[in-house]
Amino acid sequence: MSQNEKNRISVDIYGQSYSIVGSESTSHIRLVASMVDDKMREISSKNPSLDISKLAVLTAVNAVHDYLKQAEEIEELENELKKLKG
Repeated sequence: MSQNEKNRISVDIYGQSYSIVGSESTSHIRLVASMVDDKMREISSKNPSLDISKLAVLTAVNAVHDYLKQAEEIEELENELKKLKG
């Protein structure tokens, strides 16, 4: 798929329907939506009194935290690999 081509897909996240447009495959977009839905349901089950806005923000905070931790791990592994090669 060229960078100019976009996929439009309807997904369900936490009981709401969203139309998502992106250059990734529809299966990738569905996976992302499913993971967001799963995380929102996990957080909601532990904090049932949260309104949807706070739930969405906590989900975003969790996602960015996970991303930063993985980026940190990758950087550490890349540095270790450089040392081994050097």
